[in-house]
Amino acid sequence: MKSSIVVYGSYGYTGNLIVEECKKRNLNVILSGRNADKLEKQSSETEYPFQVVDIQEKEKLITLLHNAVLVIHCGGPFQYTAKSMAEACLDTKTHYTDITGEFNVFESLMRLDAQAKQAGIMIMPGTGFDVVPSDCLALHLKNKLPSATHLQLAFTSLKGGLSHGTAKTTVEGLGYGSFVRENGKIKSIPFGERNQEINFGTFTSLASCIPWGDIATAYRSTGIPNIEVYLGMPKKRIRLLKLSRYLNWLLKQRWVKSLLKKQIEKQPAGPSVNRRLNGRSYLWGKVWDGSGHVSTAKLETLDGYTLTAKASVLIAEKILMGNFKTGYQTPASGYGANLILEIENTKRLDV
Repeated sequence: MKSSIVVYGSYGYTGNLIVEECKKRNLNVILSGRNADKLEKQSSETEYPFQVVDIQEKEKLITLLHNAVLVIHCGGPFQYTAKSMAEACLDTKTHYTDITGEFNVFESLMRLDAQAKQAGIMIMPGTGFDVVPSDCLALHLKNKLPSATHLQLAFTSLKGGLSHGTAKTTVEGLGYGSFVRENGKIKSIPFGERNQEINFGTFTSLASCIPWGDIATAYRSTGIPNIEVYLGMPKKRIRLLKLSRYLNWLLKQRWVKSLLKKQIEKQPAGPSVNRRLNGRSYLWGKVWDGSGHVSTAKLETLDGYTLTAKASVLIAEKILMGNFKTGYQTPASGYGANLILEIENTKRLDV
């Protein structure tokens, strides 16, 4: 009988945090990834069993998932790995979750909705900071203003930092500009073209439009056809974003991306424990309709990596208890706008 959670990419910065959270909750876990040395070390530290599997090895992947209720897939960039893992989950009737924030991955996995329903499983990408808090905020605002036709979301963090995985995913997107959703369609716009001042509650920050996962997930959760997502950042960084437009041809080159990734590997794996535990994430959202009605709300929660560990394991526990909807789901469509409020030290404020 299936009883375990497979954490794939378990030895990465975020995967390791997820495994630690599973250990705290006494959950049965199988560690997996393609690096045997790192898996063996992690297994000796956690006492969890492990299996070495390259995600392109379909038969091994199916064997890995055979006794698992679900997978928490942490092996990004997900544009290269999500499809293989999701298809193996369909074959083995294993629930699929991951921690992506890549809008194109959300769009791709949505196409597996009917197959997932037929297999009796749930496919839910984005069970971490990408996109649990913003997805829940989007649905909360839609519930407040059902006639909403436009949605803007923004987020920023204090005392945060990037893991290797997040930084490498960012590198993959360089050269392609930003994206928004307009009239139901995803549209490309130049980086730095749309900026605004956001009041996050205790402080204000300049923010620039970025290609965040909510342009896919919030559309699925709310049906709102016009969606923009902003990231709080210093004015100097926004200027750099604008200048990067002239280097798009270069930033798209594989050798440039490879060089940047090698530089990332020389940096710390992710934020220090102190920075992570003292960090806070701030979100803002606004909806409006054609009649001039407006609704705004704010959310404050944990550091993004800590939240990812807690949210992804919280959702895993719900699945283990039989609490899931079959087919493709977003965190908010699957568990409602108040899912984020189940995470400790989280507060939401209607403005």
